[in-house]
Amino acid sequence: MKEKLRIGIVGCGQFARNFVLLFKEHPAVEHVAVCDKFRERAEKYQERFGTDRIYDTFEEMVTSPDLNAIAIFSQRDTHGWMAIEALKQGKHVYSAVPMALDPKEIEEIVRLVGETGLTYSMGETGIYRPAAIFCRRKYQSGAMGKAVYAEAQYNHDMERLYDVFKYTEGENWKKMAGFPPFFYPTHSTSMVLSATKAHAVSVAGFGYEDTKDPDIFGKGQNYWDNPFSNSSMLLKMSDGSVVRISENRRIAWHFPETYISQFHGTDASYECSLLQHSFVTMHGQTVDYEDVSNLLNPTEVTAHKDEPDFMQQVINGKWCSGEAPIQAASRLPQEYEALSTGHAGTHKFMIDDFCQAYVTGKHSPTNAWQAARYNLPGLTAHQSAMQGGVTLEVPDLGDAPGEVLSEDRTVNENNYEEYRT
Repeated sequence: MKEKLRIGIVGCGQFARNFVLLFKEHPAVEHVAVCDKFRERAEKYQERFGTDRIYDTFEEMVTSPDLNAIAIFSQRDTHGWMAIEALKQGKHVYSAVPMALDPKEIEEIVRLVGETGLTYSMGETGIYRPAAIFCRRKYQSGAMGKAVYAEAQYNHDMERLYDVFKYTEGENWKKMAGFPPFFYPTHSTSMVLSATKAHAVSVAGFGYEDTKDPDIFGKGQNYWDNPFSNSSMLLKMSDGSVVRISENRRIAWHFPETYISQFHGTDASYECSLLQHSFVTMHGQTVDYEDVSNLLNPTEVTAHKDEPDFMQQVINGKWCSGEAPIQAASRLPQEYEALSTGHAGTHKFMIDDFCQAYVTGKHSPTNAWQAARYNLPGLTAHQSAMQGGVTLEVPDLGDAPGEVLSEDRTVNENNYEEYRT
């Protein structure tokens, strides 16, 4: 039996709090420490969640012999160098999205993981979302024929994040608020790419130049001289299909935030509009229609669908965090049953898959190689958009060597009994 995980969580903000107990209660984890640049935030985490130790700095945490893993929940522009340093120190890495903002950092993470054999997992919700699971299963079964065209998007109006930026960045929050949308593309790319198993070959990107907040967007206004609050890209894929991805931060929309709107094959197609999920199969000149909404919508959403103000409630996010019937919640550790989840029931799967990868010695579904394929198209598309939409080649770092955990398994590959005893 491998030793249990002893994890240091860096970044005690408003997002990491959703995951502390998922680490703490996992049977393969025996120790959870925390660290934040503001110690009082780490102290609040310790008081609230009963974490085992506080480290004053990331440097102290990452070099500690008492830890064998680091979970990165710090600001998005720090993920790359922190992951690299953790891997160099012999630590397994769980990283919130994105993987990194610099292609060279992504290459270095992949190199280090390949060289050391350490576990790396990017905490991407997209592959665990119901629509991604459905399209993946249908496509991999052969029911959809060849992939032709797909669309996915992440609609998240940035005004809802102003308080988050202020909390994490203080008076410099506007510098971070101008973050390029395509530096954070993985919610959208992962849903489609995990289904087809293809990778992007080339891309053309375009951006909406924001005028609502001229002190946030534009040259000299943010850390990246980024003018775009919304960005869209067209990807030519290795299997010949075409994929449209949009990352929208200035848009009059709320829920659903991340979703596949279309996934078309030569033999069958999936489409989504709000809570209506449709699957159509061609049989020569005839067409079969299947409404798969109850399978893909969170169970709690379906339970309330006859209420008079149902859509008004849903569009404001009510009932949307829980699991859907298509998600194999039964394969999660029994310790998770009483814990809350989020982002359409995905949180528990992300943490368990990191732990499963460590315990089994297999790669996580969001391993370094796959994470690179989800991140690099966006970084390249931003370069394209800044050049007026020129077509650019997307670098590819290849497949993960060795065995990868299936995203869609319905049972644990390790039942953790030896860890419980």
